[in-house]
Amino acid sequence: MTSVLEVEDLSIGYNNHLAVDKISFDVHEGDLLGIVGPNGAGKTTLFRAILGLQQYSGKIKLFGFEGSKYRSLLPLIGYVPQKVAFEPNFPATVYDIVSMGIVSEKKLVKGAKLIQKCGCCWNRIYKKIGNNNDKITEALKTVGLESLRNRRIGELSGGELQRVFIAKSLVKDPLLLILDEPVTSVDVESQTKFYNVIKKINEENNITIVWSSHDLDAISKYANRVACMNKKLFFHGEKEKFFSDKELLKTYTESSMQMHMHHHDMH
Repeated sequence: MTSVLEVEDLSIGYNNHLAVDKISFDVHEGDLLGIVGPNGAGKTTLFRAILGLQQYSGKIKLFGFEGSKYRSLLPLIGYVPQKVAFEPNFPATVYDIVSMGIVSEKKLVKGAKLIQKCGCCWNRIYKKIGNNNDKITEALKTVGLESLRNRRIGELSGGELQRVFIAKSLVKDPLLLILDEPVTSVDVESQTKFYNVIKKINEENNITIVWSSHDLDAISKYANRVACMNKKLFFHGEKEKFFSDKELLKTYTESSMQMHMHHHDMH
């Protein structure tokens, strides 16, 4: 079975400082991989490298391809960044933002041919829908926001905005969806809605998802595999194995939750 994503000996440095240190892992079709690690662990830097926005040493392969073929596959990745900053008075509606995600077939054609070559199942739900208006409606339905299609984005809550950006990446039928700490500063109820959407996309649309988070509860509930990193990779494997390893959890907790620990010590 071809891995959707393979990262081999990946290192990334800035000004003589290593942000990511020789990490290797792979992501299989249908995975929902949760990446955990403290702030400054290199998660966003890793994502930037996968998205072709960051120089690195080592190898990154998409569906077994690298180099110029890798670049042809980049349009098939959906990405939701950590914080989407918007001018509150920006005159765009939810519909407008999602429509920006539509990618012409011409742009996808090279990547689509490569995908056929490696025999990957690409479940293109939105491509089957005739016109763009219907695609947008369907994507908004998937994330539970069809009733807000004409709402200005400045009037949305943080959780709604994040779901709009998921819909925007869905309309192009991504093969891989990358979410960078998608629920930072989102209230608990919205977080649950968001995670349910993620689970649904993963299971029903068969989209492979890589998602970074600080929330171990959410990772244990929704992910099927876990990668734990802090510049280096400490663990990559089945979720159950990660959560049953007391030493590993202790290491993770110590590195990322000193504040949290301190808070508990005081009580």
